[in-house]
Formats: sequence, C-alpha cells, structure tokens
Amino acid sequence: MTRMVTEIIITKIESPTFEGVSFGSVGQYERIEGILKCEVNPRHPLNAGIINVGKAPRNDRGFVEYDVDLFILKPIDMKKGNGRILYEVSNRGNKLALRFINNSIVGNDPRTTKDAGNGFLMRQGYTIVWTGWQASYPIATAPPMSVATGSRFPVGDGRMLARFPIARSADGKPILGLSREEFIDDSNSNPFIGYLTYPATNLDLAKATLTVREKERDPRQTPIGMSWRYLDEWRIEITRPSNSAFDAGAIYEFIYPVKDPIVYGLAFASMRDVVSFLRYEVTDGKGNPNPLASEGVPGIKKIIAFGASQSGRVLQDLIYQGFNQDEKGRVVFDGANVHIGGSRRSWVNFEFALPGPTSTQHTTHFQVNDQFPFTFTTLYDPISGRTDGFLEKCQAAKTCPKIMHTDTDTELWEGRASLLYTDTLGNDITLPDNVRVYLFASCYHVPGGPIDKGFCQQLNNPLDYRPLTRALLVALDKWITDGTEPPTSRYPKRADGILVPSDQQSTGFPHIPGVNYNGLYNVLHLVNYNVQPPAEGPLYPVFVSKVDSDGNGLAGICLPDVETPVATYTGWNLRTAGHAENELYLGGYYIPFAQTQAERLAKGDPRLSLEERYSNHNDYVEKVTNAVNHLVREHLLLKEDAERIKEAAAQTSIGKPPK
Repeated sequence: MTRMVTEIIITKIESPTFEGVSFGSVGQYERIEGILKCEVNPRHPLNAGIINVGKAPRNDRGFVEYDVDLFILKPIDMKKGNGRILYEVSNRGNKLALRFINNSIVGNDPRTTKDAGNGFLMRQGYTIVWTGWQASYPIATAPPMSVATGSRFPVGDGRMLARFPIARSADGKPILGLSREEFIDDSNSNPFIGYLTYPATNLDLAKATLTVREKERDPRQTPIGMSWRYLDEWRIEITRPSNSAFDAGAIYEFIYPVKDPIVYGLAFASMRDVVSFLRYEVTDGKGNPNPLASEGVPGIKKIIAFGASQSGRVLQDLIYQGFNQDEKGRVVFDGANVHIGGSRRSWVNFEFALPGPTSTQHTTHFQVNDQFPFTFTTLYDPISGRTDGFLEKCQAAKTCPKIMHTDTDTELWEGRASLLYTDTLGNDITLPDNVRVYLFASCYHVPGGPIDKGFCQQLNNPLDYRPLTRALLVALDKWITDGTEPPTSRYPKRADGILVPSDQQSTGFPHIPGVNYNGLYNVLHLVNYNVQPPAEGPLYPVFVSKVDSDGNGLAGICLPDVETPVATYTGWNLRTAGHAENELYLGGYYIPFAQTQAERLAKGDPRLSLEERYSNHNDYVEKVTNAVNHLVREHLLLKEDAERIKEAAAQTSIGKPPK
C-alpha cells in the first residue's frame, strides 16, 4: 500500500524535556526531532493544482520526492494526553505557538521550564507538532540567506525547513522567469546588500532594473548617484542616491531575470500528508512506527491547525486550495485557528513563489496573495468578474474544518480584514456556519510587546490578547469535539455604523496633541501581475473600526484594558522622521492618559485623565473586575486568566493618591 510518508527518521529524543517538570494530570513531556521523507503522486487529482509538480524529477515509481524537518512535543504517557494534535504552521521556519498561547519567550529550541511559559498547552494535554514547509534552496551555491524564508530572513537557528525539488522544462533545461524584490534598509548603511530569493539567470546589468521611491505611492525613480552591482547570482550591492529626499525608509525595487523555481506547492501537500500520517497511520512506508501511535493503534483523535500572521495566511490558503483532505479523502484538520492573517492568502503555490515577504501599506505592498477571493463566503466580485470563496473546494468535498479567524486592529489597517466580512461593494455579508470571526479591539499584531518606539512616532501598543487566544482555543476544541457552539462572531459591521472609512472624521479618533492621524491604510486594487512592476486597476473598498472618544475600538472583543483603559491603544503606528515619515509601520499606538485633570488641560488633551476616570483605586479594580467577569460569562476568558488579570489590577497604583 502506498504511503505518502515513506520514512520517518528520528534523530533525537529528549525524555523528559522541560527540565522534567510535570504538567498537572498530564505529567511530563518529551521532545522528538527528526526528518520525514515523503513523496506525492503527481497524477493524483488532489495534486493536480501543485504548480510544476509535473516538471519535478521522479523516482522509479513515478513519484516526486521531498523531505521535511519534524519537531514534536508530546506527553510521555500519551494516554494522559487529550488525544489532540495542535499543529502549528511554522512562521518562516519559526515556532510561535508557545509564545502566542503559552506566554513563553521561547525561540526555536523549547526545552527548559521557562520555555514552557505558563504550561497551558501541556496542562491541556496537547501534542504539539511542527514541520518544515519553507524550502532551503537545494543547490550548493545558495548562500545562508535563502528562499526558505524569502530574501530577508536567515536560515538556521533551529528554523524548520523543507527540501523540495527544482522544476525543469521537458528538455531538462532551466525554467526562466522574472522576479521582483523590494529592499528597505532602515539601518541607513551605504552601500547595503540585497539578498535575492532566486538565482539571477545571468549577471548582465542591462537585463535588470533598480528603482527607488521614498513612499509606497510615490513614482519610481532612478536618481543621480544611485547605483548597483551583482556580487554574485544571489546578492546585489546597492549604493544609495546622493539625493537627500530618499531616507532610510526608502523602497528599492529590483526586477531581474531568474531561473530554477522550486516546486513550492509541495508545501501544502507536505502538511496534508505528514499530519494525515501522524493521525491515521501506524507505520511509515518502511515499517517504522508512528511516534504518536501506541500498541498498533493511532493515538490521535482530533487535530487543530494554528497559524499566526504569515503562517495564518498559509493556513487560510491551504484550506482554499483543497488540501484539507488526504489522498484517501480523509479529513486532515478538524479545526483551524487562522490568526492575524486578515483577508489575505499566501504567495506559495506559484512558479517563482515568494512566501516570506508580507504586504503592508509601505513594505512589499504588491503580493499575489492579496487578490480575490477575500473571505470564506462564496461571492461574486464585479471588479474582477470572478465568483469564489475560501471554502469552495472543501465544501464540495465535505472536508471543511471548523474555523476561528482571529484578527487585531492591525489587520484592519494593514491586512484589509474588513474584506472578510463585506463584499467587494462594501456591504455586510453572512459568514458560513462553520466559521467564527473575532476582532481583538484596539490590539496590535504582536501581543504583549515592549513599550518602545523603534522606527515609530509613538510608543508601541503593549496590550496582551493571549488570554483571548487561550479561551477561544478551548472553545474551538469543544466545537470540534461535541459540537458545543462557540461564542458568536465579534467584528464591526457596516449596518451598525462601526465599520467605516479610515479618515479621522469617520472613525472619530480624537485630536490628541502631538499625535498624527492621516488615515493611511494598505489600499488594495485589482492588480495585473503579468507585467513588472504590477499594474493597478480599480480600487477595492477597505474599512476600519470606529473608535470611542479615547481612540479605542468600539467593536470586537474588548480586553479589560480596553474597557477600563489607562491609555489610547491602536493597531497602527506611523513611521518616524528619517524612515519614510508618516507611512504606516507594523505597530500600534500607546498614548497614556494624563494623571490629573490639570495636566491634561494644560496639554489640551480631550481624553479624561486617570483622576477623572477612577475616583479611587477600588473604583478602578471594581471596573476591571466587572469587565473580566463579563468576558468569563461570554466564554471569552478562562477563569485562570481572569484571576491573574484581577490580581494584576489590584497590584497597580491606578486610582491611588500620588506619594
């Protein structure tokens, strides 16, 4: 019988891991590292959509081979676990689930007690699985910067990788194409090096073009003093123009001839086939045991997929492209948490894929994954003339997972999240019954970050929305297990007057002294990618959330910090002078309230001071407690997190007289 996982090679087992700590009734955990050798049948109908799979090398059985890295954290005694895999689609090879769910500060080598964070996933009994899907370039001349993560992120440091074949034309010659890279070197070094995703076809400077523009919407220029040269087929050196109009945030766009595309659509097949193997099979193609099976029986009952940001978009795309069923027609993922992905998909299953860069208002704005469809509901788009939706394929095959899509305010401004819940004329839509969408009001893309400015005009938003993530994971698990309905979707709607254009009058954002507001967002046009640079057509409507008189969001799930605020929190921030000033930066505003009425009046701040909001410390704690209890009743906050938040409020000095 054909096995898509032909061989599992275990390279390391650490048992116990996390320094031997025991997680409640589940007990100790172990970690397993290895490599999975796999193959796909290029003639199978479910693989027909993989670009260039028919041009990949084949083995003597006519199959296409590849291999991926494997990393597992599991209970030592699987019978004490919950029988579930939490499979994280790795983000540029990185493991983020413990950070986003367990409040860990872990990198890619989780093994200490500190790495386990609060231990939530372990106490719940999950087996956590990562596999590589971003491909290291399979030729010896590739430098440390590789296509594995786009041209901006180094391999190594424990990142999960895959090794996919290079496609060739029928006569064995290299496949040629054209690629476009963008470089922003905020360090302002001169010259600086741009790392290429694919090898240049040749080093003839006349065959490539380099332009620069200060801001994303500015015209492309080739100013005096700007020059470039190839260091080799993988790198270019850029000398900045002498014109001071171009600062450290300027965008350098390089369009050049490339060769040797990786068969990148195998990334989706790899996730499908590896997870299916861990769920359904007892042995691999050579008779080696599935490490999650015991006594000849598969040990996994349900699987939840999780992906954040880039990997959330990949997960969204995996579902859209029909990879939630294996080659035997079995369901792969029962549930999926698509986190901070907005309305976008991934630039993965293309001939010259660019899976690493992310489209924002200022950086790498043109991404092929940004085009219609934008949502789970099948719609007709009069702008492109197409009818489609994320669930078309899985609905036809009856293999759709139950989906929770969670976003922050950042995704409204940078990820066009409003297109998840409107049609392309700007009208509210109805989402399918198997989908819930939640907006984390006033939160920024990354939870609980440091309060600093970096390249931004204001301090960065420190709100920590991970308690919401944990509660919704529990709700998703119950939903796939016994059909318990999760909380209703929470997001802004046009009909309620809360989903609005981005200008200041429409949003109601207050006029705060020293704070810029320009309404800039990541605009979206119908784009023709058959020309370089891409050509824009009609504009799609994109909306954001209306805010209250403090500038905090009115729609979605409000953390206690938003219900009982001490500051204005946004999902957007503006770049500072010297770094493409007033363009959007992937961050959020944190603008504290004045302490006293006299202080705020002296500054001309329209937002009430802490003194005016909270009559004393007990008043503040009581209001936090009420907000916490409301979320618990709505099943949007777990009791363990509720107690932590109440205790943290009690420990603050808010409402206390100054010493």
